[in-house]
Amino acid sequence: MEQKKKKSALPVYILTGVFLAVLCTALSAAVLAVPYDKVRSYLNIVFMDQMKLDPSTGTNGLVIIENEDIPTEKPSEGLADEGDIIRPAFGEQYAVLQCDAISLSVPVYWGSSAELLERGACQSSSSKVIGEVGNVVIDAHVNTFFADLSQMKTGDEVVLYTEYGVFTYQVTEQVTFENTDKTYVLPTEEDRLTLYTCEAQVLGTSSMRLGVLCELVSKAFYQTGEVQE
Repeated sequence: MEQKKKKSALPVYILTGVFLAVLCTALSAAVLAVPYDKVRSYLNIVFMDQMKLDPSTGTNGLVIIENEDIPTEKPSEGLADEGDIIRPAFGEQYAVLQCDAISLSVPVYWGSSAELLERGACQSSSSKVIGEVGNVVIDAHVNTFFADLSQMKTGDEVVLYTEYGVFTYQVTEQVTFENTDKTYVLPTEEDRLTLYTCEAQVLGTSSMRLGVLCELVSKAFYQTGEVQE
């Protein structure tokens, strides 16, 4: 009799185990789905190739480096069409982006994270370093630094100042695209500057992005490789 009871209880144990496994899987999926958008902005950190050593702890980690020595005026001499490019470390401010047409002046950091976006514009570490041939991709929040990006018009001048040179672009086109569309942020053979931000929303966030495409007008490197005073 006792043996029959054990046999009849076996299916119950099996079904209970299956139910618990399905329930745990569903709960895990629900928990992980919510923070995905937040985690995604940190994905570049996993693949960064130039982490700087934190001088305070002696350990590797994200070190944000401010740079107040970047000049924001075009010198009239001491420039050349070619020169040395200084590749930045992840989290380092290595440029200043200006557009007089919309009174924009914002520091540019190499790489992207929530903390960097609070401080300025961020350049995708998968895009070209300023001065290299290709697509330079920079983004910032629509409610802060790129609030007036939609006001840029064809022909407006955009300048990127670095410690090694001055790079001037001209707006050629405004674009809108879904956040899953990588058309405008992929590498290009021609020199291009791509600026983009989220579409402004009163409530919540939008999946649409507003972008500005700019063509290169001039590259002007400092001949000495040093910042010009």
